[in-house]
Amino acid sequence: MKRLLTLFVLCFGTPFIVSAAPASVVVFAAASLTDAIGELAGRYQAEGHGGVTASFASSSDLARQIEQGAPVDMFISADEEWADYLDQRGLLDKPSRHVLLTNELVLVAAADNPITLEIKANFPLDAALGDGRLAVGDPDHVPAGIYAKQALHTLGVWTALEPKLARAASVRAALNFVDRGECPFGIVYRSDAMHDAKVRIIGMFPPGSHAPVTYPIALLAGRKSAESLAFLHYLEAPEAVATFRRYGFGPGSRSVGE
Repeated sequence: MKRLLTLFVLCFGTPFIVSAAPASVVVFAAASLTDAIGELAGRYQAEGHGGVTASFASSSDLARQIEQGAPVDMFISADEEWADYLDQRGLLDKPSRHVLLTNELVLVAAADNPITLEIKANFPLDAALGDGRLAVGDPDHVPAGIYAKQALHTLGVWTALEPKLARAASVRAALNFVDRGECPFGIVYRSDAMHDAKVRIIGMFPPGSHAPVTYPIALLAGRKSAESLAFLHYLEAPEAVATFRRYGFGPGSRSVGE
């Protein structure tokens, strides 16, 4: 009998269980991968492969849970820093680590907000905000927020905007602030914004304004198995690459079979 897909969406450290069932591969993935990994894991099982349990939150929260002993087979981070954090502690299987995906950082507003802004040095986002707040992943630990801080620094507007930040626990939470009308603007990934009909992408931050947005993937040390390797290769296969592209992600650094 095929096993059911189990998804855990972690918000502020609390798992929301969509469907509980036994699973053979446990995946911790950045919140921005919720939809894409959820679809791929469901398809993987529908095709007759083993079970998958996927949990989503900010990369920092997931890395700390792994450090504390969470029984995880695979980690997909939204930046290199948190993969490095685990790697330096001997918790990753080094040969399996590589960049699975890339992404872009964008400025969003509500879909009915007609404002136009050119994202460049000293652009007037502070004036456009007025008394409102700018939704971002917490720049102290959430990768999307860290990228946002880098970009705003590079463009010379960080000092003015820092007091106006609405710091969210994940990039999805930041997007929700704009989606619900709680913040007039937000900085999120293109992959998140392009699938939310309630927000509009105003523009993309210049790639040189922040570190490249990469998603390193790795198996955990001591957790390499036939099941975890099979799902890893499934995520690298052309069909999965096409799915990731549909969700707004760019290609990584390795294809299946390498």
